[in-house]
Amino acid sequence: MFYQMYELNHAAVAPMRAYADAMRLAFRNPINPLSHTPFGRAMGAGFELFERTTRRYSKPEFGLNETSLNSGKVSVHEKVVWSRPFCDLIHFERTLPANHRPDPKILIVAPMSGHYATLLRGTVETLLPKAEVYITDWTDARMVPLSEGRFDLDDYIDYVISMLHALGPDTHVLAVCQPSVPVLAAVAIMEESGDKFAPSSMTLMGGPIDTRINPTGVNELAQTKPIEWFEENVIMQVPWPLPGFTRAVYPGFLQLSGFMTMNLDRHMIAQKDFFLHLVKDDGDSAERHRDFYDEYLAVMDMTAEFYLQTVDTVFIKHSLPKGEMMHRGRKVDTTAIRNVALLTVEGENDDISGLGQTEAAQTICPNIPDEMRYHYVQPKVGHYGVFNGSRFRAEIAPRILDFMRSHGKANRAKRGAPKLIKGGKSA
Repeated sequence: MFYQMYELNHAAVAPMRAYADAMRLAFRNPINPLSHTPFGRAMGAGFELFERTTRRYSKPEFGLNETSLNSGKVSVHEKVVWSRPFCDLIHFERTLPANHRPDPKILIVAPMSGHYATLLRGTVETLLPKAEVYITDWTDARMVPLSEGRFDLDDYIDYVISMLHALGPDTHVLAVCQPSVPVLAAVAIMEESGDKFAPSSMTLMGGPIDTRINPTGVNELAQTKPIEWFEENVIMQVPWPLPGFTRAVYPGFLQLSGFMTMNLDRHMIAQKDFFLHLVKDDGDSAERHRDFYDEYLAVMDMTAEFYLQTVDTVFIKHSLPKGEMMHRGRKVDTTAIRNVALLTVEGENDDISGLGQTEAAQTICPNIPDEMRYHYVQPKVGHYGVFNGSRFRAEIAPRILDFMRSHGKANRAKRGAPKLIKGGKSA
């Protein structure tokens, strides 16, 4: 009933939200003399703050319409090249000149952990000038009819394998945070099966490969509660009249409350600062706030079976690093990985996936040759900085692209140790 009450409350507040939005426009209208006074700006700021606080944030757009090559700017078009009920694979198709040399083909596996794939907009934007980029666009589970069936961690792994098949040989897979485990499992399954479409390299960034190492608050919560507690307390049914009516999910609004409470004081200060920026008519600062929270507050539901299986497998039982993870009755053997190059990336101050958790992939994949593996720790960044921001653009992304070029099929015969940019911390 809690989900139904949430939806009812949202509907009940709708008239007040509409009124607040109308008053915001009235107090910001330049024709209104009060809009030029501190009182008028304060009233407009208060109404906007109320409207934004009670709004449901829809899925953002990537909005990447062009990118810059060495030859100049070219247009970019989003194209769905593979589709299943719970995911679309988007290709950011660049209009390339005829003489353009082939770039690495990258499958970015976005996290299915509450936010939409657009959270990785900066990741895509940074890689686009030097790569052919594809990204998983996961579907909000509450929008998928029950008739489309279940979606669990096994299905997630199958989706990754199917996408790699669709993209063909010499694809490089990049997993950000949560998908590091299913991507590593998918690659292990493909290698053990001798699959010719196994990727040339995999890059795992800030992922929970072994959460026993430097456990964070998120990891400790999972350790203190049995899986039954999660099933009883966070799993709810999608209410009518949404397309996923009666589907069991971990609701996005519940996930968002968890995100917010982790740094509640920071978010409260941000809202206060936003109000003051509006009163001072500091448009640039206010717009940066809007851009960040339009993305941060847009959340999606996850299927109950996927969430519970992930919590149990990754955070409670630590099945993958123990060599006990199963996929459709078959053990996932990471020692079978021999031909796929491995790059692991961590942030020194990561408070979601503790330092060393992603590096554990290097340990459980012992048969990858030394010249095909590399670990990098980015100093002075947290979890978000591993895949976005200035340090990602300047220091992490060049290493990723260099690693992929070094381990593409065309360079296999002449490959030596990768010529990676020096700096930071590496293994």
